[in-house]
Amino acid sequence: MKKYTYTEKKDTRSGFGAGLLEAGKKNPEVVALCADLVGSLKMDAFIAAFPERFFQIGIAEANMIGIAAGLTIGGKVPFTGTFANFSTGRVYDQIRQSVAYSDKNVKICASHAGLTLGEDGATHQILEDIGLMKMLPGMTVINPCDYNQTKAATIAIAEHHGPVYLRFGRPVIPVFTDPDQKFEIGKAWMVNEGTDVTIIATGHMVWKAIEAGEKLAEMGIDAEIINIHTIKPLDEEAIQKSVKKTGCVVTCEEHNKFGGLGESVARLLSTELPTPQEFVAVNDSFGESGTPDQLMTKYGLDSINIIEAAQKVIKRAKS
Repeated sequence: MKKYTYTEKKDTRSGFGAGLLEAGKKNPEVVALCADLVGSLKMDAFIAAFPERFFQIGIAEANMIGIAAGLTIGGKVPFTGTFANFSTGRVYDQIRQSVAYSDKNVKICASHAGLTLGEDGATHQILEDIGLMKMLPGMTVINPCDYNQTKAATIAIAEHHGPVYLRFGRPVIPVFTDPDQKFEIGKAWMVNEGTDVTIIATGHMVWKAIEAGEKLAEMGIDAEIINIHTIKPLDEEAIQKSVKKTGCVVTCEEHNKFGGLGESVARLLSTELPTPQEFVAVNDSFGESGTPDQLMTKYGLDSINIIEAAQKVIKRAKS
């Protein structure tokens, strides 16, 4: 098992803030809009550098999406920012009609996604957003795994033409990817090559998968770990290549088991390469208040859950 280490922990939302500033420096057409959550979205540096390119819309998320769509007509590249729940569930009609249907170049940037929003509880946590967004024709869906990857993804989507949903979070987590990486939309990252089981993870679950891989290695199980940061378009080639080698797969996500990464992988494999699969995801429920660690444990999103899923799917594949 390849060894991954880290010297600091940072929140992925800060990676977005750093990436937004860099994107703004590179392209004068990049603008930012926020629904009264500048601090939470880490937009302060962009605003300080480009005050004339920032629009505070207030607590009016539907208006924010509509304004962003309009700005694209004049050649702007708008980045909208609020919590993931408000970025998707609250404004889905506006996204569908004004952004996706008309193929507007809007970047919908969503913080505080999943259970790790923590104490704010179920009304603010969203576990359905990936499903909502990946079903929209033409929508790119990205869920990076740490500060560096989120920064790189933010810069990359500014250069990509078309609507994008960028999902990130609130808690501080290990920073373990290359600070100088080039983010390639739709291209999986091979975290560790292995032969016994494929573990496909996205977002905060990538570090959990690495922890699980280390423990599995101690048990004599050689896990191949793949980071799928781009859920749509899915890197089908990388997934099939891995599963042909290992013969079984575990998918890991901080999202409902319905509609997320796991279902995208299952759809691919059911039509191209039927394979035993286990899902590490939230089991069709809403969240609740608690610390991020408490919630990840309660809802079965820890490294131990990945280990158990890997053992189970290997047994199934051999039976």
